[in-house]
Order: sequence, then structure tokens, then C-alpha cells
Amino acid sequence: MSTEQHDAYGEELSRISQHQSDAVTTRITVFEALTLAGVSPAQANELVSKLEAGAVAGAHTWVSENSPPHGAEQAFEDGWFKGVRAVASQLLEIADTTASQLGRAESNALQLTRIRQRNSRVAQAEAPTPAPAVALDADEVLAAARRCTWACADPDHFRDPEASAEILTVALSAVRGDERADYAQRLEAFALRHRERLAEMLRAFGPGSAPAEYGRYALVGQPESLMICERLDTAPLLLQGMWDGELEDVLLDDLAYAWGSRHRLRR
Repeated sequence: MSTEQHDAYGEELSRISQHQSDAVTTRITVFEALTLAGVSPAQANELVSKLEAGAVAGAHTWVSENSPPHGAEQAFEDGWFKGVRAVASQLLEIADTTASQLGRAESNALQLTRIRQRNSRVAQAEAPTPAPAVALDADEVLAAARRCTWACADPDHFRDPEASAEILTVALSAVRGDERADYAQRLEAFALRHRERLAEMLRAFGPGSAPAEYGRYALVGQPESLMICERLDTAPLLLQGMWDGELEDVLLDDLAYAWGSRHRLRR
């Protein structure tokens, strides 16, 4: 295997590993949500197993519909279809096995129940005296955001102060207590870490861009958008909970899309 092939294969393995890690986290979240919704472990087993088997079945269909390059020699076509059949058969076997792995899913669901019960008992026994909440200095945070000039539009495009203050208040309400003491520094570190991503978002969706001409993506380039992007990466559900009923949904939805948030906001 050449160095180039080795690097490409290593990248594939890295991406597969990430998908597997995301799947584990997502599966746990799904079981938690189903349990809270009153779905029994047995029902959760069936739902999750069928969903995962269906994903594999979709890969089977995609592989089975592949055809060799047009004009390929007969021997090449024969080898191509032989390989496709082998892969498709393996995928079918995986789908069948996945659909029947109810015990693994049920074990995970029951384990989550035990973990929640244990954590609840531990929390009740060891709950410390809550520390006084640290107040956030909105002016300090906004000043930190404005220092990231490469992430902001021209000041002439900034919203009026009242609108900015309202949006900033909602964004900062999604900052948890343990994050408040050094949040301005945390925000600056976030901006530095995502400098190129922020600049690309401004270029593609900010003032003067084609999408912005239709009156959408109004927050892109605004100083307060830096806090919202940071919260979208750190605490998306908390942010949405604070946002709902306070500000227009489209403002957050557009910014989440422009930012490329990995979390799909619920509507």
C-alpha cells in the first residue's frame, strides 16, 4: 500500500470511528428520551434495532444498484457484479443480525435506568450547598465579542442597541453557572479556535452576500452572534429553551444553519 493510499485509508477509519462514536452517544440519548416518554425497554429495543437494521438495509440497496463503468470489458463486469453480490450479501446478514439484537438494546436501556437511579441517590446524599450564582457582565462579554473584528460585519451593519441588548440577554441566559466566572475569556478562546469558520460564515451569509439579500441571516456578523454560535456548540438545547417565546425562531434557525450546527434544533 502506497503512502497516499495508507493516508486515505487512515482518514476513512477516522471518519468511521467518529460515526461509531456519534452512534453510541445518539443511541443513549434515544433510550433516555424513550424512557422519559413512557416507552418500555422492550418497545425501545424493537424501535432502535429496526431503525439500525433499516440503515444497513439502505446501504444494501445503494450497493446493489451500483453498476460497472460503461464500456467495461466482460471480465471486468463479471468481477464487479461478483464483488457487489458479496458485499450485498454481507450487508443483508448484518441487517438481519442487527434486527435480532434486542438483548443488547434492552440491556442498555435497563443500564441507563440503573445509572439514573444511582446518580439520583448519590446526588441526594452528597448534594453540596449551592454556591452563589456568578453574575455575567454583559458589557464585558460584548466588548470581548467586538474585539474579534474579523468575525463581525462593518459596524454600520450592526443592529440597533436595543435589539442587540435583547438578543445578548437571551444568549447569556444560556450560559451555565459554572461557566460564568471566565466566560469572556472562554468566548475569546472560542473565537480564536474557530477563526476560519467564523470568517467563512460571514463571507457566505453575512451582509452583502446573496442569501442575506432576501432579508434572512440577520444575525450573521453581529457581535452577539459570536455568543450564540458558542452556545450552539456548547449548550444548544439550553439556548433554544431560553430563546423560545422570547425572540423570533427564524433568527436562531438561520444562524444555526449558517454556522453549521451539528445539533438539529427542534421545532
